[in-house]
Amino acid sequence: MEFNISLVKPQVKNLAVKLNGKGEQFVVKGHPWVFSNSIVKINDDAKTGDLAIIFSKNKNKVVGLGLYDGNSPIRIKIIHNADTKAKVNADFFHHKIEVAFEKRSELLRTNTNSYRLLFGENDGFPGLIADVYDNVLVVKLYSEIWLPYLETILESLQQISKAETIVMRLSRGLQISNNHTLKDGEVIYGMLENEVVEFVEHDVKFSANVIKGHKTGYFLDHRANRKRVGELSKGKSVLDIFSYAGGFSVHALANGATEVTSLDISKQALDMARANGRLNSYSGKHKTISGDAFDEMKALIEKGKTYDVVVIDPPSFAKQQSEVELAKKKYAQLAELGEKLTAKNGMLVLASCSSRVLAQSFFDLNQRVLNAQARLFETELKSIHDSDHPIGFPEGAYLKCGYYRFLE
Repeated sequence: MEFNISLVKPQVKNLAVKLNGKGEQFVVKGHPWVFSNSIVKINDDAKTGDLAIIFSKNKNKVVGLGLYDGNSPIRIKIIHNADTKAKVNADFFHHKIEVAFEKRSELLRTNTNSYRLLFGENDGFPGLIADVYDNVLVVKLYSEIWLPYLETILESLQQISKAETIVMRLSRGLQISNNHTLKDGEVIYGMLENEVVEFVEHDVKFSANVIKGHKTGYFLDHRANRKRVGELSKGKSVLDIFSYAGGFSVHALANGATEVTSLDISKQALDMARANGRLNSYSGKHKTISGDAFDEMKALIEKGKTYDVVVIDPPSFAKQQSEVELAKKKYAQLAELGEKLTAKNGMLVLASCSSRVLAQSFFDLNQRVLNAQARLFETELKSIHDSDHPIGFPEGAYLKCGYYRFLE
């Protein structure tokens, strides 16, 4: 396969690594991160991208293989837990991508041509995401550890996904790095006639800007929840708060909602939500409100507005541990406002993508807030990411979503 650019291949070497007891336990249990303070012994000249061979403290047995990252407190990112022997080469990565693809096979038997092929650590590729939108593969790099192996991985991703185009997206850190010649939003294989790519999820049409959109252009993790909300929305009025590109709104419209209101602070996101709506045939009304979600929800409550289905899916409120308590306060506030906006016998859907707020904690908080209101309700469902976002370790489980049905 011929790339549109030449990919620099830094030279790598093997590192012999020993960890303290706690670090070793984490690796043995299958955790993909080794923090710098767990490393007891390592070569002096370790460079980002080098292959770290982790030996057990006492028996000199290999317990894991990882890639060394000199730019991160997570100093070694595990790519193989040594319950089986492995040689890190093109076949090694190809096999891992085949395994990942097989995990998505059930989803790809539905009328869906957009999926996450590699979900970072959870598929054994820490700091690397690969999403497919129809025949366009978007690869997002969060770490320089992958630079020496990139060409090999991209070839396998293209062969397995049958993508005709590959777009490279880079994290902020990689955009300002001088250790490579890659550019964010660059088409590195094939051609792209339009940066907005149309795709299908469960019979509903969407589009994503794969060059300039958030992350890789769209958020695929909520797919199953969007489908479910769509099925709940036939003949109903729906309020989609933090709607972004209208994921929940468009499924609701396509499934026969009578009226859908998309609320987001970004006018650009609302333009995308309207455009996504128009890709499908629908007879309901699609309204939009641009503004701060908390302020706009209060304004709707003051007007006495209620909706049969209310979806609240905010961005992450806790990027670091110190923000967790404030995040919980915001989630509590949203649950309280959401209850007031949910009509008689309506459904309130509350979601969180803050990985630091654990699922149990989030569901307990919603339960407590809703119990404090005057209305009877039942928890109909608690859900997590869709099947193309498999969970390989506790921190990999960031998305949670609760469905609360009011009985009066």
